[in-house]
Amino acid sequence: MSSTTSKFEKLLKGSKEYGKVNHQPDSSKEIQINTPEKTMPFSDQIGNYQRNKAIPVKSYKDSKIYIVGSGIAGMAAAYYFIRDGHVPGENIIFLDQLHVDGGSLDGAGNTTDGYIIRGGREMDMTYENLWDIFQDIPALELPAPYSVLDEYRLVNDNDPNYSKARLIHQKGQIKDFSKFGLEKKDQLSIIKLLLKKKEDLDDITIEQYFSTSFLESNFWFFWRTMFAFENWHSLLECKLYMHRFLHAIDGMKDLSCLVFPKYNQYDTFVTPLRKFLQSKGVQIDLNTLVKDLDIHSDIEGKVVEAIIIEKDGKEERIPVGKDNYVIATTGSMTEDTFYGDNLTAPAIDLDKNNSGQSAGWKLWKNLAAKSPVFGKPEKFCGNIEKSSWESATLTCKPSAFVDKVKELCVNDPYSGKTATGGIVTISDSKWLMSFTCNRQPHFPDQPDDILVIWIYALFMDKEGDYIKKTMPQCTGNELLAELAYHLGIIDQLDNIVENTIVRSAFMPYITSMFMPRAKGDRPQVVPEGCTNLGLVGQFVETNNDIVFTMESSVRTARIAVYELLNLNKQVPDINPLQYDIRHLLKAAQALNDYEPIVGEGLLRKFLKGTYYEHLLVENEDAQDHESFFTEQINKLKQWIGGIRE
Repeated sequence: MSSTTSKFEKLLKGSKEYGKVNHQPDSSKEIQINTPEKTMPFSDQIGNYQRNKAIPVKSYKDSKIYIVGSGIAGMAAAYYFIRDGHVPGENIIFLDQLHVDGGSLDGAGNTTDGYIIRGGREMDMTYENLWDIFQDIPALELPAPYSVLDEYRLVNDNDPNYSKARLIHQKGQIKDFSKFGLEKKDQLSIIKLLLKKKEDLDDITIEQYFSTSFLESNFWFFWRTMFAFENWHSLLECKLYMHRFLHAIDGMKDLSCLVFPKYNQYDTFVTPLRKFLQSKGVQIDLNTLVKDLDIHSDIEGKVVEAIIIEKDGKEERIPVGKDNYVIATTGSMTEDTFYGDNLTAPAIDLDKNNSGQSAGWKLWKNLAAKSPVFGKPEKFCGNIEKSSWESATLTCKPSAFVDKVKELCVNDPYSGKTATGGIVTISDSKWLMSFTCNRQPHFPDQPDDILVIWIYALFMDKEGDYIKKTMPQCTGNELLAELAYHLGIIDQLDNIVENTIVRSAFMPYITSMFMPRAKGDRPQVVPEGCTNLGLVGQFVETNNDIVFTMESSVRTARIAVYELLNLNKQVPDINPLQYDIRHLLKAAQALNDYEPIVGEGLLRKFLKGTYYEHLLVENEDAQDHESFFTEQINKLKQWIGGIRE
């Protein structure tokens, strides 16, 4: 019995629940009913009651924690080991093959060489695990005692995000983006997908399920460009996304459902979290490749006994032992990135024959060779033609391009406020090119006369409309030419090139998490039988959360720590808004472009003048509309009246 809980010894020894916590309850399977046996919160019950401090069952002051990968998942694991496991920070060591921390949350550069961000953060208010961490991490710019979350709220609460040019076409003209344009059969397909069990969707692609009319709708246009889905990606992941963001569907047309950081992802999240961890004594060893884990298996389980690393060209062995713990990030969405600049295209030396062979996939592949419980990495890194795209970061001095961007912004981009409000997609681009100008400055040291703009394309394997090459074949200046053509300013290309630094990045595995998958392809956070190993990141299994978000990485880290240390805390399932009747009704109305939905007239009459009158979004057309069911009710009344007569 821990000295911390000695006063509760009689209670805890007589408890059937103590030490048997389900650390990741599943809201898609739990029947939410109160019983004498139900002592802990429901699976997706969020709020302050979940803010209890974890009480470790024993002391971990002598345990060493080795974390492979210093991305957000690894950093989050370190944070939870310290906060909830009470592990001394100096006992935690990061091992990372890269020369800089942060993993895929990168952001670097200057005005001379140009800035670069391989990706950005479209954020949601319901990221409960992410905000759980950052409500306690000291702010980047506000003084103590304010947190990163306080800064985030200060920016987004007072500078609303939305787009006035979500879609453009015809040489830079704003296109009407007010409707989803879904046919009734396609709305029904979405409803049926939401109703399907996850277990029934193994290895099914989006295009195998949805009709051509759905795939050509504005809804799918918004969805795929916002989240980077391709038609051949996983239908299961698409379903999970629809559940996760059901509450946000009505705001996807103008992107008013999003919140964005003030700066790039590295400076906003990695920098303050790293500073916090280092202040606790955490050690970060860079340029250190973890090649394999020496795992001993017997009837009692699987125990990591050593970590095999390569540093400075020499292989070394780090003893671990059963009282120490290893957290490993499996796979990497930004591994094998190839870079280009204004005058050169990315020199891509990779194809389906040698994909997934590099260092970032080595550890997972070696683990998978030991046991099926470690998953099937080849499902995710074996087909780069279907998992890659290219982005480019533009460092812009005033030019004709900047002037055109200003026209498409909500506010003057030099004002520090919301600019494009998210991606602007060129709907008639063969590459399906999008670009975004986030709040500026995007880097803390960015000069006042510089804008940093990010572009990417989903159909980069097609020839451009102006530059008759695929996107990866293009130099940075050729990318500018293609963009200028679609903005109607190709005649001012020389001015644009002269004032724009381009740094491009081809990423072979950037959407590999979306590849069709089946049960067992991704390992559990704590694989079956493992007693001192947790796997985190974008390629491990969770109950209902999605991939390609910081939230999901943090969730896996939190689960790993809680399960390995058997803490008396749960990791709440995703925010329960998908079960809220208000959001279900709102989503149904939005998907139907606010034309009356089936039964709406009857429901409005039933709710009129009651406490629940506000559940339906106001729609003047719907007020006078008699739905099919209303008409049938009236006919029934007339029929009954006729019988009485």
